This record gives sequence, structure tokens and C-alpha cells, in this order.
Amino acid sequence: MRIALVGPTHPFKGGIAHHTTELAHKLKDSGHDVSLISWSSQYPSILYPGVQKVPDDKPETPVFGNVEYPLSWKNPAGWVKVGKRLRQFDMVIFVFVTSIQAPAYLTMLKSLGKSYKGEIVALCHNVLPHERRFFDLPLTKAVLGRVNRVLVHTPSQAKLAKTLTKAEITMLEMPPHLPAKAKGKHSSEVKRHLLFFGMVRKYKGVDVLLQALAQVPDVTLTIAGEIWGGTEKYDQQMAELGITDRVTLLSGYVPSQQIPELFGAADALVLPYRSGTATQNATLAFAHGLPVIATTVGSMAKQVRNDKDGILCSPDDVEGLAAAIKHLYEPGMIEKLRKNLPDASGKEEWKTYIAGLVVEKS
Repeated sequence: MRIALVGPTHPFKGGIAHHTTELAHKLKDSGHDVSLISWSSQYPSILYPGVQKVPDDKPETPVFGNVEYPLSWKNPAGWVKVGKRLRQFDMVIFVFVTSIQAPAYLTMLKSLGKSYKGEIVALCHNVLPHERRFFDLPLTKAVLGRVNRVLVHTPSQAKLAKTLTKAEITMLEMPPHLPAKAKGKHSSEVKRHLLFFGMVRKYKGVDVLLQALAQVPDVTLTIAGEIWGGTEKYDQQMAELGITDRVTLLSGYVPSQQIPELFGAADALVLPYRSGTATQNATLAFAHGLPVIATTVGSMAKQVRNDKDGILCSPDDVEGLAAAIKHLYEPGMIEKLRKNLPDASGKEEWKTYIAGLVVEKS
């Protein structure tokens, strides 16, 4: 099939760009003719305060060969042009990242025309944002109402999508698309050091983690990632809890080259999310030899097997998270969890994903 994949790729950073790029590779490997149509500028910097791109010469995943960048949030004429071009493809996959992109996607869908006979898929990593604005629901509903099929990664997201569109809903577990590979075998030493990795926003529950850490003496923590809204509130919280000397804040985007060292210095990755859909961070931890402490939200409830390769606890529960950390450091527990870490290569998962995404019509 001739497939157009519309979404972010290098030099944009982050998990969605990684997934889009890996998806393009896997579709091509499956025998399809794939064009990756991307953005030169996704949205205004005022709406995304962090760093949007990595250096051109430092891609975090293998760059896809057939890629172009005709889309910009400030160029509606480009949206129309791309929409007309999409008519030549058998299948169009729109990677729906945020409702800010809805005007561009709606324009492309209109330019594609009602006579288009191929399949149009909206690939939604999050159907609606974790932290919603007044325009998110109507804009998302408008886009999902104009596609043939919506692809989501968790049952809860499938349930939500069904309330917004009459389109077919496909639920497929998100396969691994990791930005960095481990360098050698993880040390067997117990360091009494934990890691939080990724963008820091309210729904990620870092404030809950800090409160829990205060209840577990002699354990240190590194928080590595872009911190939305600045570090001040976390600095204040750490001072009030008396744990400033036990926490290292590495504020800012973490290049993939630094990931092995960060994960290699920790005993476990902690994902204290209040809410969530699908995340690669648990798989990333497994790939680097780390068990995971996580809350039972989104994909983590299934990715992490309690007392086998990680420890699960309830979201927004300080006492429960503190108990999970203490449980991790019971004699022999870390060694037990390390022995049971799953394969993180994702080969079979990608086969299933592609087969479920591309269903050729007879």
C-alpha cells in the first residue's frame, strides 16, 4: 500500500516523535511504500515552553529516509497543499498529538475531499490531554468525527474515543520505541538511589514522590527531565520536607546519549503518575536493567508485574508509594526483580501492531 504518515519526527524530540519515526520504519519493513510528512514548526513556543528540537546532527533514533517537512502551524496554505497531495495515497495516518493541530488537520481533511476512497486513521497517543483546556474537547471531536478509524493504545482511551466519534476504534498496545540502548550489563550493586525520568507535569505525581521519599531515610533520588513551570515549587517542597540534600534536580531535556548513565546509577525507575495512558518509560527501564515502581494507571498496570519485575501502588497515595519504596529495599527484592525483567526488544509487539493498523481491503 502507499501510506502517508503525517506526524513529528527528527529533529523533534520526545516519545511521540520516536514512535512516529519507528512506525515509518516498521511499515516500510513490512513492504509498504511510506512517505513521512512532518512539521517544520508544530506550534507556537508560547504553548510549549520547553525545547522542541534536538540538534540536526544528533538524531535520537535512526532517521527515516523518505521524509519531508511542508507543515507549519502558521502556514494554512501549506495545509491545503498537503491535503490535496494526500489523495494519491491508499492510506493516510494522522498522528494526533494535541488539539492545537486540529485546524491544520481539519484543513487537510477538507482538502483531501469526500471523494477520497482510501482509509484515514487518527493515531491518538492521548485522545484528550491530561490537563485540558476549554477548546480541547470540541477540536478533538471535530477531527475524530472526520476519520474512518481511530487508533489508541489502552482500553480506557478506546472507551473515551467512543464517546467522541462514530468512527471504528482500534486498540493496540504500544510497542517499544526506545531512544537509547543500554551500555553493557547493569551493575548488581544496590545503590539506594532512585530515578524519575521524563517531563515533569502535575499529572506525573513528582510531588507525591517527594513526600514518599521523606518517609524512607537513606534513599536518594534524581529527577531528570523538563520541569514545566520551573523548579521553585519543588525546591520549596524539598526544603519543607528536609530532603533537599537527598534529591538531585536535572532540569531540562535529557539527550539520549545521557540515558544509559542515568539509568545505570539507579536501583529502580519510579513512575508515580496520577493519571496516564501509555508510556515507554517502563520498557525503557527494563531495557536498561531496572525494575520499576509505578502506579496502576494507563499501560503501567499491565506493563509492570507486581513483585515480579516491579512494584505497583495506587496513584496519588503517599503512604502506598512510601511502602513500595521500602518494599523494594527489603533483603533480596531488587535481585529478585532484576532476574524477572522482560524482553524489551519489541519485535513481536511491532508485528502485531502493524498487522492491526494496516488492514488491506479486498
